[in-house]
Amino acid sequence: MSQDKINAARKEAEQMKEQIKQNRDQKNDVELKNSTKDVAPPKISLKIRRTLKGHLAKIYAMHWADDKIHLVSASQDGKLLVWDGLTTNKVHAIPLRSSWVMTCAYSPSGGFVACGGLDNICSVYNLRTREATIRPCRELNAHTGYLSCCRFLNDKQIVTSSGDMTCILWDIEAGSKITEFNDHNGDVMSLSISPTDKNCFVSGACDATAKLWDLRNGKCTQTFTGHESDINAVNYFPNGCAFGTGSDDASCRLFDIRADRELIQYTHESILCGITSVAFSSSGRFLFAGYDDNSCNIWDSLKGEKLGTLQGHENRVSCLGVSSDGMALCTGSWDSLLKIWA
Repeated sequence: MSQDKINAARKEAEQMKEQIKQNRDQKNDVELKNSTKDVAPPKISLKIRRTLKGHLAKIYAMHWADDKIHLVSASQDGKLLVWDGLTTNKVHAIPLRSSWVMTCAYSPSGGFVACGGLDNICSVYNLRTREATIRPCRELNAHTGYLSCCRFLNDKQIVTSSGDMTCILWDIEAGSKITEFNDHNGDVMSLSISPTDKNCFVSGACDATAKLWDLRNGKCTQTFTGHESDINAVNYFPNGCAFGTGSDDASCRLFDIRADRELIQYTHESILCGITSVAFSSSGRFLFAGYDDNSCNIWDSLKGEKLGTLQGHENRVSCLGVSSDGMALCTGSWDSLLKIWA
């Protein structure tokens, strides 16, 4: 193929990109901030109701069970702890082969938990075992980089994201890879499975993009740009039509999947540090975000205004999550504590 043809094709591609951009801009007829300026700001007051003490080192991840009571946390003390969030009792203490853990997940049935980190392996544990010490029932090993996030689809399948720039859908029983998702140009840091369509998930990566994937064909169906630095966290909006992101550029953003664009940014001139984790309230009106400066900020997702700050940790807030009934928020920190707010 001659250089002239290549140049002509490049030019044509640029023209088509410009046409698409103009078409999308025409349809972007109203800003979310402007259309919600008459909406009354909501009231919120959260207090620390429980403090979960037991980890001996930095907590890196937590995830609620669907039963609204139990949660799992992962710390670099080499333990995976399963807690009763009501009584603060530890239900299980699982010793890990590698203490360099970065993520953990609870299965929807409540029967399994999983974790992974710098060992590049996703270890799955059966909580219904009779053994005194819970050992991995499966070790899923195909990533060539650290495991940054894992989420169960069901007891038989799990999705993982990795520093090798890929995500993988696994068959847990067979211990094998079903589909690999390749399209990011940087470490994939986080993933979130759609609450309304289990065939879709979003991922956020160090290439500053978020991508929407179809689990059935392994294809990236949409790419969302706008962030100026690594995306550390992604979380679906409760209706499944949008998702929130948190980045090292000190902003959280809301992206709408149907409009294929960013709707609003959550920033403040006094916030200069990165975001580690994001989660929505069950209605979607509140966006909770964990920051490097030890705080958790509450944002009005409609208006983009900061509603308050949860102060209680003495080190970076590394993870957070809202229980499935929306009644409690849990934050985990490098200060080795988990706090439950309500």
